[in-house]
Amino acid sequence: MRTPALLALTTAAFVTVLTEALPAGVLPGMSAGLGVGEPAAGQAVTIYALGTALTAIPLSAATSAWRRKRLLLTGVAGFAVANTVTALSAAYPLTMVARFVAGVAAGVVWALLAGYARRLAPAGREGKAIAVVMAGIPLALALGIPAGTFLGGLLGWRSAFGVMSVIAVVLLGWIAAGVPDHPGQPRGGRLPVLRTLTVPGVAPVLVVTLVFVLAHTVLYTYVAAFLGHAGLGGSVDVVLLVFGVASMAGIGIVGARIDRALRRLTILSTILVAVAAVLMPAGSPALIYAAVALWGLGWGGVPTLLQTAAGNAGGEAADNAQAMLVTLWNAAMAAGGVAGGILLDTAGPTVFPWTLLVLLVPVLAVVVGARRHGFPRQS
Repeated sequence: MRTPALLALTTAAFVTVLTEALPAGVLPGMSAGLGVGEPAAGQAVTIYALGTALTAIPLSAATSAWRRKRLLLTGVAGFAVANTVTALSAAYPLTMVARFVAGVAAGVVWALLAGYARRLAPAGREGKAIAVVMAGIPLALALGIPAGTFLGGLLGWRSAFGVMSVIAVVLLGWIAAGVPDHPGQPRGGRLPVLRTLTVPGVAPVLVVTLVFVLAHTVLYTYVAAFLGHAGLGGSVDVVLLVFGVASMAGIGIVGARIDRALRRLTILSTILVAVAAVLMPAGSPALIYAAVALWGLGWGGVPTLLQTAAGNAGGEAADNAQAMLVTLWNAAMAAGGVAGGILLDTAGPTVFPWTLLVLLVPVLAVVVGARRHGFPRQS
């Protein structure tokens, strides 16, 4: 396995997630610097997700014949440009344009990473390679966001985005020097995107992606509100650290066994998150911390499991399946934020764990039912 090249892809995943979530950590300063309220500044996350959701599929189709390294370099360069503009911009509209461009870059990179990782791995270890790359997600959430928030408080929010630009530029050199190139698909040889849905196993994986991410996002987006109601409002950072560390453990477990037990790991991850949802309303701080640890342990490997399942099911149409997965993932994140806000206004924060639990029922049913394709017995 080409570990240095895989670590470059891990860093690309890290940059993608950190670029998306960083505004949440520096929101007050960003709001003041742009002269808008915090709700308006918070749309920097929403417009990023929209950029990804709206462009991942058409860009994947339009660039299918590009050599993979060229496409990856283009996506990372997009992050460098977008984060630089964000760091320098004093105008809210320009900042939003830059954030949309960053979301477009994310769509390019996300649709590419899993397939690239598979090509860098020996036969039978593709899932482990994807797990190495996807470790960038919990690393960004557990370490990147706190570090960016600290830097933003120390030197100002613009410095945090400036550092992100520097990381992207360094990553460009790393990819250019250390990541092997691979060809794209021959023109005319790519299955049309909508026909990818007819490939056995692709539709169940996409349904699980949509509902599982929606369920997770409803709670994760408003976890501070839930913790405040539970008497842990002053410990949100500690709770999220527990979640991040547990997520790292989860992706480690998945990475070690995914090529032999994808189906069982997906079922186990769903059950762990469901048990966490049952424990959270108990009210005891100790049980809430235990629930958050189970939640992170179950959720940590989910991106790897779903991207591996999509790649396996897609076969020759794997790039299409990955692009569709990225689109649905971001659509579910946007919908989760909206749905969670409505639930918070109408039912209060105590409803979030139960909403998570209810949504996980069809997730488990689809995974269990897709025993021949999607999440086959011998995975």
